Amino acid sequence: MPVFMDRLARLMAIIGGLVLTLLVALTCLSVLGRGLNTLGHSGLVGEGLGAALIGSGVGPVPGDFEVVEAGVAFAIFSFLPFCQLQGGHATVDIFTQALPARANRWLIAFWEVVLTLAIWLITLRLGAGMLGKYGNGETTFLLQFPVWWAYAASFLAAVVASVIAGYCAWGRLAHAATGVPRLPQPEGAVH
Repeated sequence: MPVFMDRLARLMAIIGGLVLTLLVALTCLSVLGRGLNTLGHSGLVGEGLGAALIGSGVGPVPGDFEVVEAGVAFAIFSFLPFCQLQGGHATVDIFTQALPARANRWLIAFWEVVLTLAIWLITLRLGAGMLGKYGNGETTFLLQFPVWWAYAASFLAAVVASVIAGYCAWGRLAHAATGVPRLPQPEGAVH
C-alpha cells in the first residue's frame, strides 16, 4: 500500500507539473503576442513593420486567462497528495520543539486528521459545484468551453488527494500510538 500511494502521489504531481509548465508556456506566448501587437501599434518600429506585425494577427492568446484559471486549480489539487504524503505542509513549531516526542507525534496526528477532514469537505463541495455547473450548462466567456470540465479535472485530483489524505491520517495516528513511523516524517524547522 505505501508504494502504491507514493506512486499515485508522484504521478499526480508529475501531471500537475506538466499542466503548470504548459500554462507557463501559454502565458509567455500570450504576453509575447500582446507585446508584439502593442509594438506594432506604437509606431516605434516604422509604419511598414508595424503594419506587418498587426497584419500577421499577432496578439494575446484568446481566452488565455480562462485556461490558466482552470489549469492552476487542477495543478494545485494535483500537488496536494505528494505534499501531504511527504509531510511537506508549512508548520510553525517554535512552541512545540520543547515538547516530548510522543506529544509532538500526537499533535502532528491531530493536525493531519483536521487537514484530512478539510480536504474531504473541499472535495465534497467541489463535486457538488461540478454537478451544479454541469446541470446549468455554464460556459466560459471567451472560449465557451463548459465550466464543469475544469471542475471535473480538479475534482478528480481532489479525490486522489482525499484518498491519500485519509491514508496519511491513518499513518500519522498509527505513528502517534505505536511510535513506529509509517510515513515520511516532516522535517520541521531548520535553525
